[in-house]
Amino acid sequence: MADTTSGTAVLDSDELDRNIFDDGVFDGFEPHRRGDPYPRYRALQDATPLYKLPEGVYLATRYHDCVSVLTEAKWGRADVNGVNPFAPEYKIENLPFLWHDPPDHTRLRRLVSKAFTPRAVAGWRPLVERTVTRLLDDALAAGEVDLVEAFAYPLPLIVISELLGVPEADRAQVGRWSSILGRGVDPGLLLPPDDIAARAQAMRDGVAYFRELIARRRVEPTDDIVSELVAVEEQGDVLSELELLNTCVMLLNAGFETTVSVLANGTLALMRNPAQLRLWRANPDIATAAVEELLRYEPPLQITTRVAHEEMELAGRTFAAGESLVLLIASANRDPDVFADPDRLDITRYGRQAAAPSVLSFGKGIHFCLGAALARLELEIGFDQLIRRSPGLAQVGDELSWLDNISLRRMRALPVRLR
Repeated sequence: MADTTSGTAVLDSDELDRNIFDDGVFDGFEPHRRGDPYPRYRALQDATPLYKLPEGVYLATRYHDCVSVLTEAKWGRADVNGVNPFAPEYKIENLPFLWHDPPDHTRLRRLVSKAFTPRAVAGWRPLVERTVTRLLDDALAAGEVDLVEAFAYPLPLIVISELLGVPEADRAQVGRWSSILGRGVDPGLLLPPDDIAARAQAMRDGVAYFRELIARRRVEPTDDIVSELVAVEEQGDVLSELELLNTCVMLLNAGFETTVSVLANGTLALMRNPAQLRLWRANPDIATAAVEELLRYEPPLQITTRVAHEEMELAGRTFAAGESLVLLIASANRDPDVFADPDRLDITRYGRQAAAPSVLSFGKGIHFCLGAALARLELEIGFDQLIRRSPGLAQVGDELSWLDNISLRRMRALPVRLR
């Protein structure tokens, strides 16, 4: 039955079936839609600002509603008892600070952000440039490669591993843990039991690994982020052992999988829009604006979640305290009421419009992604070199296989010709 409070139609799955989809209920999260879920997102967005998933949780589809939730502290990451309904198997203290709410979130973010100052990020540019150059040298020598395996995957893994002080011999293993955790970012209600179990095991393995690394850095500190976090202190406050462990696992995961997604999906989008690819190649100074458009067009984080801390109103519906909500960021980034011609890739959009609406790909408000500046740095340098040095960049074949991930959506492989 539709909720028509304040005159706004809010559809459940049965009504949506009757209203807009001739071939069945909303299926934008189904595997067969993974390659291009956006038409389904648009149809859902046009039909209703809120859609009740069969699992009983509401999905917010529009930009301004998502912004209002992301910027309102009364919409938290966990309920007032510290339970996250999308990952109830974890106690909140056993989760990284991005899952916390104030005042714990405020305290932890303040401490961790000391390792992510603008000066620190600027200092990482040579590492990113060297890594991009080396990976592309090898790829260009081969001529034809899987861009995910040869470039999109190793670039952020090498960079975040270097920054965290993870030795080269351990990177393949921590990369596998991060990929499992990337799948585990999906809400638990959308995950099969095997993936929930794998998520928990990967978290345990990551914590065990960083426990040993932190112990070494306490005795022999270096110039990596782990050493900085061990030493960080403000007004007598320090990170506890558990907080350090959870933060290191979070930085590995958040600093890796999101960038893989944008590099791979963004390259595919450019190859499918050759005029945009030629425009970027002819105007390399457009990189900053072009990356912003790719983040809008192919956001690394397709969905995120929130929980009402008290009774809240959204899009004409009242949410009770403790009720949860899924924000469809990928739909909000293509809201036609906010973005002109939103389904068209336009790499001049942010260069042409100084006041263009901000993308929601890194969130907004107090939970805005701490590593956004690093991700943008990797993307700008990575795309710049890839486009300038690969004049023959083209997809090889038409068939693509996509991971099961809903939130961190990306393909398994992207065969390309570089020369």
